[in-house]
Amino acid sequence: MAMKIPPSSVDAERWVLGSILIDKDWITQVSSLIEPADFYEPNHGFIFKAMLDLYLKNKPIDLLTVREVLDDRWQLDTIWWNLYLIELTNSVFSSANIFQYWQIIKNKSVLRKLIKAWNDIMQAWFDEEADLNKNLEKSEQALFWVTQTFIQNKLVHIKDILNLRYDEFSEIHADPEAAEASHIKTWFKWMDNKIWGLRKGDMIILAARPSMWKTAFALNIAQNIWVSWRNVAIFSLEMSKEQLTDRMICSSMWVDSWKLQKWLLEDEEFMKMWDALEKLSKAQIFIDDSAGGWLLEIKSKARRLKMESGLDLIVIDYLQLMSWGNPMNRVQEVSEISRWIKWMARELNVPVIALSQLSRWVESRTSKEPILSDLRESWGIEQDADIVLMLYREDYYDEFSENKWLTNVFVRKNRNWPVWQVDLRFEKKFMRFYDVEKWENISDIFN
Repeated sequence: MAMKIPPSSVDAERWVLGSILIDKDWITQVSSLIEPADFYEPNHGFIFKAMLDLYLKNKPIDLLTVREVLDDRWQLDTIWWNLYLIELTNSVFSSANIFQYWQIIKNKSVLRKLIKAWNDIMQAWFDEEADLNKNLEKSEQALFWVTQTFIQNKLVHIKDILNLRYDEFSEIHADPEAAEASHIKTWFKWMDNKIWGLRKGDMIILAARPSMWKTAFALNIAQNIWVSWRNVAIFSLEMSKEQLTDRMICSSMWVDSWKLQKWLLEDEEFMKMWDALEKLSKAQIFIDDSAGGWLLEIKSKARRLKMESGLDLIVIDYLQLMSWGNPMNRVQEVSEISRWIKWMARELNVPVIALSQLSRWVESRTSKEPILSDLRESWGIEQDADIVLMLYREDYYDEFSENKWLTNVFVRKNRNWPVWQVDLRFEKKFMRFYDVEKWENISDIFN
């Protein structure tokens, strides 16, 4: 079989380098788009690296300065480099098409990376003793990294970070509404004020004892954010997709969930169903109840959804039902699961809401208000989470409580922000949480 040359375009590489030599301002645009490793011809990579170094030091980029960097760093033939740089400059009569050529370089580089990833995958699969699930995860991850961001996972100088942060701050200062793009609103007014919404890459733990309606709360958030055309993936390990959907139908129809489950809807109530279904059908909510708690399967499905349709939020119900697959004690397993959920949030660059059970020890205390140490089976959850929300209902423990259907949302951990308490009203028959002041207006409609 004849050997095939890897995808490349030496002419495009020469054109980009020559364009920068005749107009150094192009390096400002190109420096964030390609890197030396994207060049197929090694010498072209050396030249581009020299240009980047000069650019970062605010030095001019021309034949003399580039040659000096090459001489000092690689101690190559000065005469050869001088002639070659002159040849690059003379081969370009206009730098107007540089963006077309850098795209060619980037596309060829991606193809080479895909070929390498595929070869690595094939090599791994020939090892029949290797763990099957780990090989599947590594294979998919290798392809995902190539197709997502082509320049990533490298040390970044703080100067570059500061420039990006300044640009973002300037944009927000000029247009305060632009700040909303950096986080996702839950549309619970006071909670958004306390935690500043859900931020990309964050791991949010939503914890409570049973009957605190944490699943309903997570579904409410999913329903609330779809108005912003956000894509939500819900992985349910406890309830079926039909059960989750029925809950969302109830909250959309404003009908008693018990009546819907028992098929006791009045004609007038049933007439509301079509409008509710039509409204929900527009929501970009994707539900999976078949993952079986296997973390790598959840991650694979989330990654695929992000590539195919986009992804803005992941909800997992719930953490203690997940499985790592390694023979270890439960505390170690939950710690590993928690760490991987955090890594998944960072890798996919989306917030992940993971529901969690609380320890039974809460029931034996005088005060039933949950605290961080109540997180069940692992202190690692507390360590990995960016935000920890805990739900508490006083009327669950005290039937004579004056705070009927009032739910306290304790913000027990809030990275970079203070901890707070937010009070919400929960109306069970509608499966709906509300800001307390909003409920005062809504209740007038149904009383």
